[in-house]
Amino acid sequence: MRSAPTILHLDMDAFFASVEQASKPSLRGKAVVVGGLGPRGVVATASYEARIFGVHSAMPMAQARRLAPNAAYLVPRFALYRSVSEQVMALLAALSPLVEPLSLDEAFVDLEAGGTAWDERSARLAGQKLRADIRDESRGSPGRWGSKNSKMLAKIASEQAKPDGLVLIEPGTERALLEPLTVRTLPGVGPATGDHLRRAGIHTVGELAEAGEDELVRLLGKAHGHALFAMALARDERPVVAERETKSVSVEDTYDVDIHDRVRVGTEVRRLADRCVRRLRAAGLSGRTIVLKVRRYDFSTLTRSETLRGPTDDPAVVREAAGRLLDSVDTTGGVRLLGVGVSGLADYTQEDLFAQAAGRDAGDTPYEEDETAHTPEREAPAERRWPAGHDVRHSVYGHGWVQGSGLGRVTVRFETPLSEPGRVRTFRVGDPALEPAEPLPLVPRVPGEKEDVGAGGGADAESS
Repeated sequence: MRSAPTILHLDMDAFFASVEQASKPSLRGKAVVVGGLGPRGVVATASYEARIFGVHSAMPMAQARRLAPNAAYLVPRFALYRSVSEQVMALLAALSPLVEPLSLDEAFVDLEAGGTAWDERSARLAGQKLRADIRDESRGSPGRWGSKNSKMLAKIASEQAKPDGLVLIEPGTERALLEPLTVRTLPGVGPATGDHLRRAGIHTVGELAEAGEDELVRLLGKAHGHALFAMALARDERPVVAERETKSVSVEDTYDVDIHDRVRVGTEVRRLADRCVRRLRAAGLSGRTIVLKVRRYDFSTLTRSETLRGPTDDPAVVREAAGRLLDSVDTTGGVRLLGVGVSGLADYTQEDLFAQAAGRDAGDTPYEEDETAHTPEREAPAERRWPAGHDVRHSVYGHGWVQGSGLGRVTVRFETPLSEPGRVRTFRVGDPALEPAEPLPLVPRVPGEKEDVGAGGGADAESS
């Protein structure tokens, strides 16, 4: 294991919420909660201002509203989050060829591989510069950085850097730092392993080390026991891996109201199959195994799969396979979640004459819903058509975002990432001058460039 702290772990804190605050001047310094806003919605991310009230990720949205009734509640804008993430990952790639993304907002970087750092001083300087560059790219979005000589210790260091800092663990203090931490801190210790260790009287990393390697092998098996004992002694030889193999591509939707109509369930499965294929194609992949996920009214979750003779990215083939899988599932009591996935991935497509023939019979274009076939239950409420937090543009007032909608009205605040807090106006839901828009970049594309917010600038609230 290397001696210098040249493995860096980056975690953008409260990422979705901080991007929303950077994008919306009126929300900076305010409580912001991002997630599903329906009756079954859950919190994806809460800003630090919202966490003061006890709001946290994975909490039911109804509970969050009770705890922080005055917070801004927004529907996620994943396209914008991906865009900001790509900018951040590009900054990491400039430091080293070895960048291991873990999610949109988290990654490991091997600074030594890029010649960026070789000792504690150079690692600290690289981390400080990276911190400043990321704040410039994301208009001050907070992040935490940890740097050490292993991935495990770098991640622990970044946890210590909350909410917005850089921590390098001092050499020689690693064991003392680890000993009081819960065993769940270590990579590879999930709920099941943690419970197994707890029943054996092992709760902390220090107790894990004291138990000894032989006891851990007896409890957890040879490979897992050896690995956890080494980590308890602050030894982690895992390298930073630039390419992480994608094992599957999937999409799923949770419905605010259980779906009982079997025809609609089939329609939703076909729609999800097409979304999944679009993701496959965007990644240049195909797959052999089609997977259907169904969560029923009683929270029981069923998974069905079918393996084809060769990999495919044909939407008709995936739709047909998902439909066959659905035939084997009883949805009588109602469905609260549906998902379609493809695994057994490959970077090529194997032509299948029978599958292709079936695809021609079903139509070669992606499935499109018949808007005239919608039942009253399927009609999207105003919030669906004008999701809170999403971008809009008015022909007179310029760019803005939806503060809320209902009762045939939609309220919009007209501001951009580069403007002052903007004016609020209310419109009819069907106002032809108002239309959905793409998110604006957080920083100017060209130095000195300004964005036009139309006539809606200013801090006064007004309705029309």
